[in-house]
Amino acid sequence: MAVSRLARAIIVLTTVSAAVMELVDTSIVNVALSQMAGSLGVTIEDIAWVITSYAIANVIIIPMTGFLAAYFGRKNYYIGSMVLFTLASWFCGTATSLGALVFWRFIQGIGGGALLSTSQAILFDAFEPKDRPMASGLFGMGIIMGPTLGPTIGGYILNTYSWPLIFTVNIPIGIVATILAVLFVERKPDEGTHRKDIVIDYPGIALLAVGIGSLQYVLERGESEDWFSSQSIVVCSILATLGMIGFVWREITIEHPVVNLRVMGNRTLALTTVFTFVVGIGLFTSVFVYPVLVQRVMGWTPLETGLSLLPATAIGVILMPIIGKRMSTGASPVPFVFVGFILFIIFGWMSAGVNAQAGKWDFFIPLALRAVGISMVQLPLINQAVAGLQQKDYPSGIALNNMIRQLGGAFGIAIANNYVARQFAQHKSDLVAQTVVGNPIFDERVSNATLNIMARTGKTMGDASAMAYNQINYAVEKQAYLLTYLDTFKLISLFFILVFPLIFFIRVNKKAPPTAAEKEAMSEAH
Repeated sequence: MAVSRLARAIIVLTTVSAAVMELVDTSIVNVALSQMAGSLGVTIEDIAWVITSYAIANVIIIPMTGFLAAYFGRKNYYIGSMVLFTLASWFCGTATSLGALVFWRFIQGIGGGALLSTSQAILFDAFEPKDRPMASGLFGMGIIMGPTLGPTIGGYILNTYSWPLIFTVNIPIGIVATILAVLFVERKPDEGTHRKDIVIDYPGIALLAVGIGSLQYVLERGESEDWFSSQSIVVCSILATLGMIGFVWREITIEHPVVNLRVMGNRTLALTTVFTFVVGIGLFTSVFVYPVLVQRVMGWTPLETGLSLLPATAIGVILMPIIGKRMSTGASPVPFVFVGFILFIIFGWMSAGVNAQAGKWDFFIPLALRAVGISMVQLPLINQAVAGLQQKDYPSGIALNNMIRQLGGAFGIAIANNYVARQFAQHKSDLVAQTVVGNPIFDERVSNATLNIMARTGKTMGDASAMAYNQINYAVEKQAYLLTYLDTFKLISLFFILVFPLIFFIRVNKKAPPTAAEKEAMSEAH
């Protein structure tokens, strides 16, 4: 049946809010790790499992959302996942041990994984086919806002309250979204009534969990465990390789796969996943590198960091519906992707040109370019993920596209962590080579610093000289980190440069016409 304007507006509010809530939780805990570790009496390395467990659960469940929605009924699965996410948020906020927090964070990730792909599918169905680019624009607003709002909300909560509120803040949002979903999300014809006819691919689910879960573990924990010098990383790398190969082979050879990988035979979707992977690298890695840069080198607080991201992000959010409206008229996605990639490349190189004295507004232009670039690219890619697919394959295309974006983010952050460690050692070595006795500039700086310390503190010459050397060492490390993070912005741009030529291979496919069964179902729906 037709969706009224009021119902459509509420569905937009519900689905976008749910998607934002899920994406916010991927980054909100990043600014609270130190406080959480101190409260629970564990190390930073241990508390990092709070991030890892959520990411692993997320990336396992996302590709399965199409199958799970078909098995349980999309509305039931969506509401059940929202309830699970909300309950897990409560238990995370009340956890008193690391084990409990990591466990409930994993459960939260299972519930949250459905909120992304299923929200998008529900939003698409609330719009007529000709208006679905507008739906993509509205959903894209959430994709841009989520990772950016995380550090801002987290910083505010830490400044004002304490870390448990990072999780329990989801509860009122989850309750309201659940009630609205119960009242306004329509059931599709025969939704969830053919459960007995659905064959559950248990081996496929097991291979997916082992393969993709192990891969996510390697990407999340590789740097902190020194990569292949760690036995757990070696074992998980082997499991990831064997699990993914076995999963792909099984899913393309059985009649009823848990994840329909055959849709990747569609050239448009296959090419779209390449771009989506790179956009995931850019979206999540830039939000990871920027806060670390301004907090470690420039001394900003988490709240100041989050607030500095908001003005530029607002530009991207405003642009999304405008681009969606434009694409609803049949505009080609190629110019949008072309301009978006160019802007993101410029963002990387402009960000790499700042210095340690840069203020908040010095980052506005590059961050604005990033926001506009992501907006220009994200919406066409969301749309292209289903272009050329049969309507029955939409959930599979959407789920795979979302999984690839998440994996791109995990891959980008892992690469950035490894690159930062290597570049920092190199830059510090280069800088230390200049700080040797006999270098007139260095000797003069040590002498001046020693005299200043003696005048301010009354220390002896020996003590003041030691303090001066410590100050210079701190300055050297700070400068090495600055140069390292600036190099990392260039590295992010490099991924966009490498796939840029593929833009010219994008085909503007119209969505495949519905089958006879789909026409009959749509006729009944209206």
